[in-house]
Amino acid sequence: MENINLIPLLDYIDPAFCPYQEWINVGMALKLEGYSVSDWDAWSLRDAGRYHAGECETKWKTFDDSGSNLVTGATIVDMAKHNGWTASTGPDIAFGWDDVIQEKDEQVIIDQNWIEGKELVSPGDNWKPEKDLIKYLSTLFDSTDYVGYVTSSWEKDGKFLPNKGNFKRTAGELIEELTVCDGDIGAVLGDYKPEVGAWIRFNPLDGKGVRNENVTDFRYALVESDSMELEKQNEIIRKLELPVACLVYSGGKSIHAIVHIDAGNYDEYRKRVDYLYAICRKNGLDIDQQNRNPSRLSRMPGVLRNGRKQYLIDTNIGKSSFSEWREWIEAVNDDLPDQENLKDVWNDLPPLSPSLIEGVLRKGHKMMLAGPSKAGKSFALIEMAIAIAEGRKWLNWYCSQGRVLYVNLELDRPSCLHRFKDVYTALGWPANNIGNIDIWELRGKSIPMDKLAPKLIRRAAKKNYTAIIIDPIYKIITGDENSADQMAHFCNQFDKVCTELNCAVIYCHHHSKGAQGAKRSMDRASGSGVFARDADALLDMIQLETDQVGLPGTAWRIEGTLREFKPFKPLNVWFEYPIHKLDETGELEKLTPDCDKVPWQKGQETQRKRKEAKKAQLESAYNACLINGTVTVSDMAEYMDTSERSVRRYLKDDDTFEFANGIVTKKQGGIRTDAEIVRNE
Repeated sequence: MENINLIPLLDYIDPAFCPYQEWINVGMALKLEGYSVSDWDAWSLRDAGRYHAGECETKWKTFDDSGSNLVTGATIVDMAKHNGWTASTGPDIAFGWDDVIQEKDEQVIIDQNWIEGKELVSPGDNWKPEKDLIKYLSTLFDSTDYVGYVTSSWEKDGKFLPNKGNFKRTAGELIEELTVCDGDIGAVLGDYKPEVGAWIRFNPLDGKGVRNENVTDFRYALVESDSMELEKQNEIIRKLELPVACLVYSGGKSIHAIVHIDAGNYDEYRKRVDYLYAICRKNGLDIDQQNRNPSRLSRMPGVLRNGRKQYLIDTNIGKSSFSEWREWIEAVNDDLPDQENLKDVWNDLPPLSPSLIEGVLRKGHKMMLAGPSKAGKSFALIEMAIAIAEGRKWLNWYCSQGRVLYVNLELDRPSCLHRFKDVYTALGWPANNIGNIDIWELRGKSIPMDKLAPKLIRRAAKKNYTAIIIDPIYKIITGDENSADQMAHFCNQFDKVCTELNCAVIYCHHHSKGAQGAKRSMDRASGSGVFARDADALLDMIQLETDQVGLPGTAWRIEGTLREFKPFKPLNVWFEYPIHKLDETGELEKLTPDCDKVPWQKGQETQRKRKEAKKAQLESAYNACLINGTVTVSDMAEYMDTSERSVRRYLKDDDTFEFANGIVTKKQGGIRTDAEIVRNE
């Protein structure tokens, strides 16, 4: 896999924890990426219980790298990530310009620059080894628990390895015998080689074996590092507040921390150990990744190893349980500011952020423009971008001059650029400050906002933008827009951009489907109400219906919901392509949109529309039937595809027509049609 050395990543993957298929996948991935079978074999050897010499080589020969379902190095990367590997702890990687650089890890709580080491206090000449072991057993086990331990060993390639050992004695039996052994541990457990030492399993067994399936209670996990100074291991374990039941010096290069896991089953044990190891690794404890399995052997306190004492350093340190420790880890490094007392700042309040759009939006705040399709929202945002760049008025509000980034997610590049020029031309403004406008063309390249935000922040870091305009946001929504919690996460990305770049974020969203009549302005935007309530300023556009014909554009009312300023009087505008213009006549102010009409007004409006439609239908039918010379009720009924009775009712309700003896005529003073003029002349 390009740019990544996979071998160090294998340290994060314990073969003892891998099901058979995962073990095979690692081998297939190594072969495809050009590694040797010896790499796979060396890794597999870490699971001594299942390892069989020659098995890797046999399987390796069956792997075919020409199929369509290839297992690549990405599989190993994903497995390592799951177990705590990150780019910052792993090997160097060449990042591309658009790669997302991970933010500060909130689970890192120890600054490695300040770790000096905590000295271990070795027991003196009065050391009572059996007391160490008794305390160890009574701390970890119930009296009826079967304990696995090993005092005999065998040699391979100059290294002594433990045998299977004993697993049929209870902690109570061992403690009872150790209490009266007069310091002779060998008399209780069996003699061990002083140059090798002895081992013990930290989880209770069923008395039938020493494999993972023989573990009866998943209480503890082993944390061990043999590549760091002992003093640094000791300090990090304590600073991390690991829920350590027993802390043991191995007599060699490492400290063995027996850590509370308290899992209900093997699956939960695996997940909790993965989390534990990931936190340790992130905080500088370079732990042995092979020690994950619950039946693992650890060094037994109370014995000698090559002239050094394997002794109990401490018991019950750090947090009292795994759950308490995990909650502490998640909370201790939240990077939140401290509380402040109002009295301390009462007479020295910080200045408010200056206005970006006068009376509407402050610099560094968030604004959403919402409206239905065909409202010209994108044009309105382009008008705003130009107004900020030029330091001029947008609609009815003055804008502070500054640099603007317009993030175009919807239009192709030529259309977007032409729109800017068309709007400049329609506004009649000289393009004196077009250097203040940057456009980021992302049509077809948009990604979810939680991925876009760090890229945006990195690219805009030194541009000193006053405002970033994102049009439209439905292209980058993260999650379900109707989910409040997912949309809260989505909107938090805008806060990050505002905070990191010290600029305003302005974005565009559409109305939900269906009639908006009964909704308030802040409830018309599609999706969760989080949208409207998150923004510091919400401008909402709703169409006004006019009776006039031949108008140059459509009529709109802009309402606002503001957090920082007092409400403004709704703004009435015409959208005359490609710009919005204020209604200078005052005619639009007289109109009431459906959402503001009371029920009786809506009823009257409905009746009026029905009457106008019926009148138009009668006019059409009458004019069509004039071709016969005389218009009859029967002719009009046939044309309108209804009954004569209905036509008579319609005519009776209309003030334009009259009828007698089945003949229909227009009342005196009515407008004569061309057909009537011809007939009468």
